[in-house]
Amino acid sequence: MNDSRSGHGHGHGHGHGHGHRTGVRAAVASVFRPHSHDAADSVDAELEASADGIRALWISLVVLLVTALAQAVVVAVSGSVALLADTIHNFSDALTAVPLWIAFVLGRRAATRRYTYGFGRAEDLAGVFIVAMIALSAVVAGYESVRRLLDPQPLQNVGVVLAAGVIGFAGNELVAVYRIRVGRRIGSAALVADGLHARTDGFTSLAVVAGALGVLAGFPLADPIVGLLITVAILVVLRGAARDIYRRLMDAVEPELVDAAEAALREVPGVLDVESLRLRWIGHRLRAETSVAVDPGLSVVDAHALAVRAQHRLLHDVPRLTAASVHVSPAGELGAAHHAELAHHRG
Repeated sequence: MNDSRSGHGHGHGHGHGHGHRTGVRAAVASVFRPHSHDAADSVDAELEASADGIRALWISLVVLLVTALAQAVVVAVSGSVALLADTIHNFSDALTAVPLWIAFVLGRRAATRRYTYGFGRAEDLAGVFIVAMIALSAVVAGYESVRRLLDPQPLQNVGVVLAAGVIGFAGNELVAVYRIRVGRRIGSAALVADGLHARTDGFTSLAVVAGALGVLAGFPLADPIVGLLITVAILVVLRGAARDIYRRLMDAVEPELVDAAEAALREVPGVLDVESLRLRWIGHRLRAETSVAVDPGLSVVDAHALAVRAQHRLLHDVPRLTAASVHVSPAGELGAAHHAELAHHRG
């Protein structure tokens, strides 16, 4: 038997092909749930990826705070409940940069004897906080909208509200595109979720514009009704973001990544079979553990060299993979006999 491990970042490109849905429905879905892998994506070194994530957070934080402050001024002079809901959501979105920044900084710390996999999971915990903030935004927006439906208030300075809605959309969409692009490139589910959070704010800002236009058309209840529509939109994004973060916490990976890893291993000369394969995300980094069957006549040195070649192939062919552990065992009855000794330890 031979067990060879590798845990280092690579700066070369990785890619794999898999099918993509087409059509209007797929195009709309991609706005709210952008595909998490792209064949043109490249893997940065671990520290570089974290630095990119931190930079994306601080740039988007400044943009969102400026946008939210401008909208808060308009809320004070107009009394728009739809714009209030949008502004609250913008502030919460901006504040999610803080736990994500802490997570990225923690993720750069070296592994310890207690945290042997490092601190990348802090990123997923930050994703839980982001999901909670999205849920809180939905509660606040829904409460304020229902309150205004039961107790209507006149909307002042409708033209200013229109302008604020347009500004809110522009600021949030800019941040959303930036966060999602960086999050996809470095493999951060939390940063992508935060980008989706910003994108929701952008569309709700457009809804604020629709509500103001309804008021101008002589329908004063348009403003709180749009606030309720905003709440529904937030809940849609909440469902997607919660599902993504849940999957990361439960060590779920995309099946196409498993397919790519298996294909890579089977193409290594000397690998006769792939006995087991496990992949897991640690923050925005992917790790692999696999057992492959080889010719039982190989020497220890040759088996180790084969394991290293398998590692190298995995690191080249699997997107965002930064560490791999390859266990080598003899094929056939000899390997089965060795593994039988461990059978009583398996559940």
